[in-house]
Amino acid sequence: MLAKRTSKNQVTLPKAIVQRVGEADYYDVTAQEGKIILTPVRLQQANAVRTKLDELGIVAADIDEAIAWARKRP
Repeated sequence: MLAKRTSKNQVTLPKAIVQRVGEADYYDVTAQEGKIILTPVRLQQANAVRTKLDELGIVAADIDEAIAWARKRP
């Protein structure tokens, strides 16, 4: 299939290709032997939240306590 690069270096992926590999909002882009390789990346946002909570030292008990506190508010 043919895809055209615009003056802003944008390329529209053919629908048939997206259907074959599955939809993704992000792609890992690499160059290999004169070819451009696009690999779909499916971001795991829940994992990012868990990582951030770990970095902050927040545990499940802290979240439960915060929810209980918020529910007591008028």
